[in-house]
Amino acid sequence: MQADQAWDWEPGARTVLEDATACAAPHEWTEEPESSPDGERLAAVANLGDGRFTVCVNAEPWETDFEKAWYLRFSPDGRLSAVTMEDGMWTVSVDGVSWEESFDFAWGTTFSADGGVIAACIQSDGRYGMIVDGAPWETLHDNANNFRIAADGAHTAAAVQVQSMGQADIETFQKGIFSVAVDGEAWDTTFVNCFDPAIEAKTGRVAATIRRSLYDYSVAVDGKAWDASYDCAWGPVFHPGTGQVLAPVRKKGLWGMAGDAGYVWNPAFIQCHHPLFSADGATLAAIVATSFGKFTVAVNGAPWSATFPVVTDLRVSPDGKTVAAQASNDNAAFRVLVNGSVWPGVYDMAFGPVICPSTGQVAIRVEKGGRKAFVLDGKAHPATFDRAYDPIFSPDGTKVLLRGISGKAYKRIVAPVSAFTG
Repeated sequence: MQADQAWDWEPGARTVLEDATACAAPHEWTEEPESSPDGERLAAVANLGDGRFTVCVNAEPWETDFEKAWYLRFSPDGRLSAVTMEDGMWTVSVDGVSWEESFDFAWGTTFSADGGVIAACIQSDGRYGMIVDGAPWETLHDNANNFRIAADGAHTAAAVQVQSMGQADIETFQKGIFSVAVDGEAWDTTFVNCFDPAIEAKTGRVAATIRRSLYDYSVAVDGKAWDASYDCAWGPVFHPGTGQVLAPVRKKGLWGMAGDAGYVWNPAFIQCHHPLFSADGATLAAIVATSFGKFTVAVNGAPWSATFPVVTDLRVSPDGKTVAAQASNDNAAFRVLVNGSVWPGVYDMAFGPVICPSTGQVAIRVEKGGRKAFVLDGKAHPATFDRAYDPIFSPDGTKVLLRGISGKAYKRIVAPVSAFTG
C-alpha cells in the first residue's frame, strides 16, 4: 500500500495516545488494538460489562454497542470495520454504523486495493456466500470457501458446493459437486474440487485450480477447463498485460509454471507455489524448492542460490526490480531475502517485507529479544516497541512511517530513511 500524500510526513516522533488501553466509556478490558494506516488512530474492542461490547478509537467509544464485536480492521482508505453481533445475528459495522442485513454468522472482512469496497463472508440458514458493502449475494450455497475480492472491488468469488450429497456418498462426490461462484452465481461446470480462485481486475474474469478426478488437476477460466492434465496444481494468476492465466503445476514429480498452451517454466522444482507478477507482467516470481526441504525464490524461472527450510511472504515491486521474501529454519531464526541476497540480521520473528514502490527499498517489522523493531535494507531504526505495525513508505520513498506501542503509549514516528543506521 502506498501512503496518501495528505498524511502528516513531517519527520519526528509524536505520542498519539498516552494510554493505549484507555476508553472514555466505563469498561472491564480492551482487546488487542489496531492502528489506522496513517498512524493517527488506535482502535480496540472494549468489554463494557453485562455482555456488551463497543469499539474505542483514540479512547473515544463508538456511539453503538453490541452483544459481541471482533475482527477489528482498518481498510486501506482508513475506515474502521468490525464484525458485530446483535440479537444473536452477525453483520459488519463500519465506523460505528452497522450494515442493514444480518446473518447467522459473518467473518473474514476483506477490502479492495484502495479500500473503497468492503466485503465479508456470511452464513445464513446453513448456506454460505459473501456480502459486499452491505449487499449479500442473491444466491447462497451449501458450502463456500476460498473467498476472494478483486483488486478493484468490482467482483467477488469463492469455491462453492453446487450439489448436495449424503454422508459417505463417494460416488456423487467423485462425479463433481464443486464449482466457482462469481458474485454469487456459479459456473455451469462442476468439478471434484475447486480452489484458489483469482479475479482479473477490470474484466472480472475468474480462474481457479480444479480437480476433474481424484488424480487429474488442471485450471479452469470462467468455467472452461484447460485441456492439459497434471498430477497437482496450485492457485493461478493473471498476467497483468496480456490476461494470460498461469499456474504452478506438477508432472512426474516435478513442478513448473504452465498456461493453457503449455509450460512457461519447465518442470524443474520439487515444489512451486504463490506466483506473483510485477505490475507490467515482465517479472514473475514464485516460491520454489530446488530439492527436498530447500526453498528459495525463482524469478522468471531462475532460482536464487540461498535456500532455507521455509520461505514465505513473497513480494514483488510494481516495476519488478525488487523481489523480497522472508525465510526461517522451522519458524525460528528468521531472515530477509532481497533479490537473492540475505540480510545479515537474524530475528525471532519477521512479519513480511514491505517494498517502496518509488525506490525499491525494503522495510520490515521484526521481533528480537521480546521487542518489536523496524529494519530497512538490513539496518535497524533505534526505536523499539512492545507492539508494532507494518512500516509504510512515504510516496516519494524518503521517509518511513513507524507505528507502535511502548509501555502504554502509542507512538507515531516519521523516520527519514537515513535514520536506519543499526
